[in-house]
Amino acid sequence: MPGIAGIISKGYTTDIGLSVERMIQCMIHDPSCTSGSHVDERLGFAIAWVSSPGAFADCMPVWNEEHNICLVFSGEDFADEDELARLRRQDHVFDPGKASYLVHLYEEYGVKFLEKLNGGFCGFLADLREMKLLLFNDRYGINRLYYHENDRGIFFASEAKALLKLLPELRQLDPVSLGEFFSCGCALQNRTLFSKVFLMRGGSVWSFSPRQPVKKESYFRKETWEQQPALSSDKYHQKLKETWARVLPRYFRGNQRMGLSLTGGVDSRMILAWTQRQVGSLSCYTFGGPYRESADVKVARELARICQQPYEIIPVNGEFLSEFPTLAEKTVYISDGAMDVTGAIDLYVQRRAREIAPVRVTGTNGGEILRRLVAFKPTGHGLSVLQGDVRESARKAVTTYLEELQGHKLSFTAFKQTPWYMSAKFSVERSHLTLRMPYFDNDLVALSYQAPKELAESNEPALRLIAAGNPALQTIGTDRGVTIRTIAGSIRPRHRFQQFTFKAEYAYDYGMPQWLAKLDHIMAPLHLEKLFLGWHKFHHFRVYYRDQLAKYVREVLLDPQTRGRPYLQGNRLEEMVNGHLGGYRNYTLEFHKIISSELIQRQLLEIR
Repeated sequence: MPGIAGIISKGYTTDIGLSVERMIQCMIHDPSCTSGSHVDERLGFAIAWVSSPGAFADCMPVWNEEHNICLVFSGEDFADEDELARLRRQDHVFDPGKASYLVHLYEEYGVKFLEKLNGGFCGFLADLREMKLLLFNDRYGINRLYYHENDRGIFFASEAKALLKLLPELRQLDPVSLGEFFSCGCALQNRTLFSKVFLMRGGSVWSFSPRQPVKKESYFRKETWEQQPALSSDKYHQKLKETWARVLPRYFRGNQRMGLSLTGGVDSRMILAWTQRQVGSLSCYTFGGPYRESADVKVARELARICQQPYEIIPVNGEFLSEFPTLAEKTVYISDGAMDVTGAIDLYVQRRAREIAPVRVTGTNGGEILRRLVAFKPTGHGLSVLQGDVRESARKAVTTYLEELQGHKLSFTAFKQTPWYMSAKFSVERSHLTLRMPYFDNDLVALSYQAPKELAESNEPALRLIAAGNPALQTIGTDRGVTIRTIAGSIRPRHRFQQFTFKAEYAYDYGMPQWLAKLDHIMAPLHLEKLFLGWHKFHHFRVYYRDQLAKYVREVLLDPQTRGRPYLQGNRLEEMVNGHLGGYRNYTLEFHKIISSELIQRQLLEIR
């Protein structure tokens, strides 16, 4: 995965160059990636990087003309053309398609240049004029930056495994974080799964100067956006239209081929409705499952046809299941355990998506930003198999989560949910391609804070914007059967049917209650999964674990090593495996976390 790794020494400089090389080698997951390092023993730092070929940051390190400011950057910045033109008028020379102009932004604005950056990123800057170092990340924490501090210095990296490789004393699970992982699906409050390894808070800039304590500051405060006045409905609709038309083209810049990950919802359709790409130039694709063509596939194909763009389905089928053990291991390794084994799906489909185009434009997080959707919450699943401190931590995670949920809901989804929960999925996806997410545009997020109460969690603004961008696209209902008429109160039969199939599929898949699992077991010869699955989802892990992956589940979970983990009750785990594989119980969500926690042990902690 693209990223950076480095050491800022507290007077200790012996072999820091070799150390940072060891760190970056852990982060090269594709042989086509470019990488390098730079060491300055006078300032006591070593920095290394890895980048995808041809990407925005594939030009590291970047120096200014006087060769006294060095920048190492990972990620992308979606700058205004006016800002680039201003730099040219100052006689700066740079490639506008690459990150080379960023060092000149620093020359013009100093540390305040970070306020102008727009995207997901992390970076390191050495100012040799002022003998100062800066370590920073994006305001949302999209691009994770892990760190550990000891008496030798500060060690940081885009992937925690780089720290674990260099500092073996960090190879132990934090019981609080592990309990939160089982309860919420992620560690909370910028903790990580590993003791004494933390996440840099989004919007941070840390400054280092000789013989001075490190200054850990924020260059952005969410209160700036929270305190904006709400707009009227008409004013919000108009300003949303103007903002979307202005910011979307930023995400289609560059010379690399681009593909649009198209679904049946409103968020990717908003992108399609307003993109200015020529007919036949934007490859569109949807992920499809084995049972039937899902609502996503049917709707997306029609949308692409209307816009005269090429379209194809990326199937998730038997090949995926045969590769699942390997993909699951890679998912845990790449994401540092932050993404559970369901991320194997993401690895599989992104590999196919890269064959279509190396840049994926996606509507990811549209609902979270425009409609303030909360994507995760404590479930209580897995408590019965846990014991000791981890079990208690899983219980306490509910209180911690509810405390963090207080306050502005959009601030939770943008600045807590993103780094703690969503960024794990992003890291897996970025390991194969460049991920562009227009809904994280600073101008758009700032505007979303001004949504009037009646529109803040509604589909109406998106549907109206689609109609304004391409009226033909508004006539096609979403995967849930939603149209402007539905919003206006006219509930159509298609909407009712889609709502029913969506809820039925959830109940028959990972949400199946235990009483229904027993009934389904009795009726197993009828293969009711063929009736209920595939209407909306393209993966179905309850059935996978029970059938095609049963051997794998048994081998991993009933291995003496797994059963002997101090946080698991071995006998209870055996009951769960026998019940699920026997078809009369459902422990899908529990298996996600237990298999993942075991792979964390094997892939990240016990490997040498």
